[in-house]
Amino acid sequence: MHRRSFVLGSVGLLALPATGAGAAPSSAKAATVWPHDAQVPGGVARLSLGPSATRPEARTEAGIPLLVLGDPIAWTALVGIPLAATPGKARITVRAGDGAERQIAYAIASKQYSEQRLKVAPGTVDLSPADQARYERERAHLAGVMATFSDASLQDLEMRVPVPGRRSSSFGLRRVFNGQSRNPHSGMDIAAATGTPVLAPLPGKVIDTGDYFFNGGTVWLDHGGGLLTMYCHLSRIDAKAGELLQTGERLGAVGATGRVTGPHLHWSVMLNRAMVDPALFIAG
Repeated sequence: MHRRSFVLGSVGLLALPATGAGAAPSSAKAATVWPHDAQVPGGVARLSLGPSATRPEARTEAGIPLLVLGDPIAWTALVGIPLAATPGKARITVRAGDGAERQIAYAIASKQYSEQRLKVAPGTVDLSPADQARYERERAHLAGVMATFSDASLQDLEMRVPVPGRRSSSFGLRRVFNGQSRNPHSGMDIAAATGTPVLAPLPGKVIDTGDYFFNGGTVWLDHGGGLLTMYCHLSRIDAKAGELLQTGERLGAVGATGRVTGPHLHWSVMLNRAMVDPALFIAG
């Protein structure tokens, strides 16, 4: 039986750390370090942890573990900032190998995202009792998928765009379906013909596949350290749970399944259980 999942609402090497806690890389470095620093809702904060003989542990204020990359000369914590985050001061807790703890503060700036109005089948906006029950089951399962946290082994986090095509809908758009407001768009939509191969953007383990009410054919990949990616509306799923994929290996094909207005790939990137802008992980 397929496991269910549903999203609510529809580095370069890190040898060059940020210049200070929460500081963005210089413009000369920013083009070669992924993900780019963008301390806004839906962005990623790159926080320098300094040197340490062993990899430190870092957590959000809510206690969610963070992805820490680098080496004993310089460690960096990558913090996914939720779209619903309130602009202002935030902090993470860092625990050293000897157990000593300290906090690092950073600031979340405000960002205004655009609005998008879409017409879809009425039954995918006003759900029937049966569809509502299905939605609740999928939402419960999502909590487990989102909590996946495995050892981080990757250092280079520049992602390959999983399918060629026009970006038909950007991350963070405020979605209005049939006149009703819904959660902001939690990924990047790429328009492509049905059947176009969808390829893994980084090495990863397949942790979930299935056919879901809103997302249609879906695959989730775990890249380590709480960095997950999701691919929705697939016409075909070629990957199996537990399979290890390398960059460029096929995981499925573009389709128009689930709640859609036409064939395209919905691609999401999740970091410490927060959906963040995929554009921060790609060149151009």
